[in-house]
Amino acid sequence: MAAAIIAGMTVLRIVYASALDLRTDEAYYWTWSKELQLCFLDHPPMIAWFVRLGTALFGDTNLGVRFAGIVAMAASQLLLADIVRRVTHNARAVILAVLLPEAALYYGLLMAKVAPDIAAIPFALAMIWALMRLVESDDGRWWLVAGLFGGLALLSKFTVVMLLPGVAAFLLVPAWRSRWLASPYPWGAALIALAVFSPVLIWNVQHDWASFRFQLVRATAPRDFSWRTVGDYIGLQLGQVGFVLLPVTLSALTLTAWRGYRTREPVAILLSTAVLVPFLYFLWKSLTLRIGDTWPMFMWPIGFAAVAINIVKLSQEGWPAWMIRSTVGWARIAVASGLAMVVLIFLYYVAAPWNFLGRADPIGSEAGYQQVAAQVEHELAETGATWIATSDYRTYAMMRWFFRGRVPVVQVNERARFLGFRDPGMNLIAAHPGLYVVRGPDDSGLLWAGTTARLAPLGNVTRSWRGTVMETYAIKKLTGWTPDLSPPPDSPLYQWRWLAGDLDAANCA
Repeated sequence: MAAAIIAGMTVLRIVYASALDLRTDEAYYWTWSKELQLCFLDHPPMIAWFVRLGTALFGDTNLGVRFAGIVAMAASQLLLADIVRRVTHNARAVILAVLLPEAALYYGLLMAKVAPDIAAIPFALAMIWALMRLVESDDGRWWLVAGLFGGLALLSKFTVVMLLPGVAAFLLVPAWRSRWLASPYPWGAALIALAVFSPVLIWNVQHDWASFRFQLVRATAPRDFSWRTVGDYIGLQLGQVGFVLLPVTLSALTLTAWRGYRTREPVAILLSTAVLVPFLYFLWKSLTLRIGDTWPMFMWPIGFAAVAINIVKLSQEGWPAWMIRSTVGWARIAVASGLAMVVLIFLYYVAAPWNFLGRADPIGSEAGYQQVAAQVEHELAETGATWIATSDYRTYAMMRWFFRGRVPVVQVNERARFLGFRDPGMNLIAAHPGLYVVRGPDDSGLLWAGTTARLAPLGNVTRSWRGTVMETYAIKKLTGWTPDLSPPPDSPLYQWRWLAGDLDAANCA
């Protein structure tokens, strides 16, 4: 039955990946995959390499862009299964471990959506798996394997650095700390991780530490206390992990931490600390900052392993029968209710004709760009314009996705986002008219102050989803100006903008 569920859910993810139009961030990462960069302003490069792998197999299609997420989900489940098997030697616990991510919306469905997390999750789990092998075998060479996977996780997303407290506690709290501190293996693991992460370091040395400064500004900028951002954080975790599964996971992690630190048991210390420390850190930051919907997603699969292991440990440790029955019962409810919710949401987005959330719908709010692209193509033919200008990375990414290189597309501002990018086709841009495609809220004209650009309005176009207008765009003919693709750092066209209230992992500009 478990195999049938996993097979069915895998098919569901493939259909979802193939049927739904790309979201803006997905198209943005696809543009990265066309470049050969060691790093990018927003994120390390692994997600671009993942996308490039999928498009090499399936072309520039929805499935091609998203294919690596399908593979990453399967790899994550295999790692979870082996982690739990090695700790418990219990087949039921293994089955539970592989079903839990299927019952969580982010993993059961949204691993088919491109984000840096789909690369970070399997590598983070592989690091935990290697440390499990260390406990099992007492062979220090597994430290080196853990260092390799830890470096690959960092090469996927910076936030996985928050797994380090778990690794440090794993090393320092158990009785083996003196032996391992005197061993070359943990230090060798750190050097391997640093070597694997070196492309990001090299790129940042070459570009004035741009990506680190970009992330630090977001993390340290002063903001006022807000209950709303706390509620957003908790609500996102409940929605993406599960209204039942989240409390089940947190309770298992709490018991695992109590067990681990009381007995100095390495596995329990590692699993609990690797999740609870980042969870509590994000909770603290949510007092003043909106936590992005994907930021904590690298840690929850480690918590799912703790859920499955905890059930077995309760029986082994002689806990009351009623508590064991309750724990097992809630885990089953979490799986059943979570699977039902994932399937319902899949059907809503793939098969249903309704829009229950209006403009607030997280998928619908980024749909309908084909309507904008169609109008832009019409205006290109009517005006003789040869290139497209935008002023936000979302519009830039979607225009590139729909035009697939037939027409050069340039985001004329925020050029720090495109450090080291290839020439988009300056022979078709310089001294040629272009089309400026701008979101209604950004159409103030301030961007063009002090330039020689002349803008002639051509009309407006809306993008809509299931009958609801999501956004309006102005299209203008642009003449008398050629964009500078590499403006100096003090230029207003170089710096990224801080968009207050838009603090998603890829949305701080």
